[in-house]
Amino acid sequence: YGGLLENRSFGGVQVSRTFYARGQTGQQLLIGAYQALSRQIAAGAVTMYNRHEMLDLVLIDGKARGIIARNLLTGKLERHAAHCVVLATGGYGNVYYLSTNAMGCNVSAAWRAVKRGAYMANPCYTQIHPTCIPVSGEYQSKLTLMSESLRNDGRVWVPKEKADVEAIRTGSINPAELPEERRDYYLERRYPAFGNLVPRDVASRAAKVVCDEGRGVNPSGLAVFLDFADAIQRYGKSEAHTQGIHSPDVATITKLGEQIVEEKYGNLFEMYEKITGQDPYKTPMMIYPAVHYTMGGLWVDYNLETNIPGLFALGECNFSDHGANRLGASALMQGLADGYFVIPYTVGTFLAKEIRTPAFSTDHEAFAAAEKETDAKLQKLLDIKGSQTVEQFHRRLGLIMWDYCGMSRNADGLTKAKVQIRQLREEFWKDVIVPGAKEEFNPELEKATRVADFMELGEIMIDDALNRRESCGGHFREEYQTPEGEALRNDEEFTYVAAWEWVDGQDSILHKEPLKFEKVELKTRSYK
Repeated sequence: YGGLLENRSFGGVQVSRTFYARGQTGQQLLIGAYQALSRQIAAGAVTMYNRHEMLDLVLIDGKARGIIARNLLTGKLERHAAHCVVLATGGYGNVYYLSTNAMGCNVSAAWRAVKRGAYMANPCYTQIHPTCIPVSGEYQSKLTLMSESLRNDGRVWVPKEKADVEAIRTGSINPAELPEERRDYYLERRYPAFGNLVPRDVASRAAKVVCDEGRGVNPSGLAVFLDFADAIQRYGKSEAHTQGIHSPDVATITKLGEQIVEEKYGNLFEMYEKITGQDPYKTPMMIYPAVHYTMGGLWVDYNLETNIPGLFALGECNFSDHGANRLGASALMQGLADGYFVIPYTVGTFLAKEIRTPAFSTDHEAFAAAEKETDAKLQKLLDIKGSQTVEQFHRRLGLIMWDYCGMSRNADGLTKAKVQIRQLREEFWKDVIVPGAKEEFNPELEKATRVADFMELGEIMIDDALNRRESCGGHFREEYQTPEGEALRNDEEFTYVAAWEWVDGQDSILHKEPLKFEKVELKTRSYK
């Protein structure tokens, strides 16, 4: 916060590659972005429409020329015309119901583009983050992310013996007092070269393996420890030496070490204690993987333009930069690349060809048709008057996706999930209850449109996961793994981007964009 630059390691690399602001890097970036936007709003260069949601894309002569939006406060549908449309609407992790995303995050803007002909690329590539606070009950609707930076100093472990696991679950043993020889630092054991800083997909699957073995440390069996005791002692000894304290006792070392750890991660430790009621300075944190990011998204070319002329997609809502596995902090890289270095120039190139195209009127028949379709869909949801809430359907969808298209997938489970999602979607359109009216503040109607889109997205994610008969990054097919349980790629058959075209009432159509490696050699990384 003092204006100096500092960097640190993140998972997947062995160098300090990321700059940071204590444990609040993302928040500080958002504040900076909001400040820059607010400046442009104040200058009159940008018009801000708060509490609006895009519900359809308007095409005129095959090009994106505007959107239909809904004012979430009044419920009124609005038409907005332009020479092109730029989407920067984020990812679709909430298709799983429980994720680290804000609850308002959804796929609707991108999905309405898909329904108008845009391709959805690599939708099964979803990132499961290894350091989240575990699920504590069915009442939850969101999970809390603990920064990946914690793996710089925290050591991940579970007990070696199930007797110790049971004792920890029942509270008869304090995990901080379990002797070292009875602990399994499984990431350090399996991946000695990278240890606790393996990539997120590797760390998440490893946590699943030990929990599937029955060694999860909380009552549900779905948690592992992230322990800072060694870091506190290491930092404490170093600080004592710096201060000229010779032969410091354990209490002094611990006090000094906790002060250093607090400087680095204090806000994260405070957040963890408020949520769990446990002091992470004194007892190891409990963590478990959760959905965090989506590498898939709208297909775009190098100009960030989708296959619909005039429709551009930036950031997490496109598929472009991360392949099957995003590394920590690379979303910031994509935000900078897409928003600062690419789109100002490529949109300009597109608009240069439209210089003689007059402004479009929202009275155009295409806007009227799109608004009529949107209004009819909203009314259809309100008219169902069933017996189950949107939340109930969303939770059921999330469970199907997590069980069969989560950290690991297999053909049988994916096939079953596709059938279940289609049945669930049919049930949704017959039995959902959406109270209230269209033209009023109606959060249930907002959620209903989003969940309806999630159900269609879920099916295309299943199609993609079934088609990709290999394991790579965030996509792990149980049938395709090495004898050591690592991801087994099939570069001969699947070195392509899978771009899916949605067709109502039919199976989606797969379009393949070959990946050509001309300047670098395609290799499989090893973290052992």
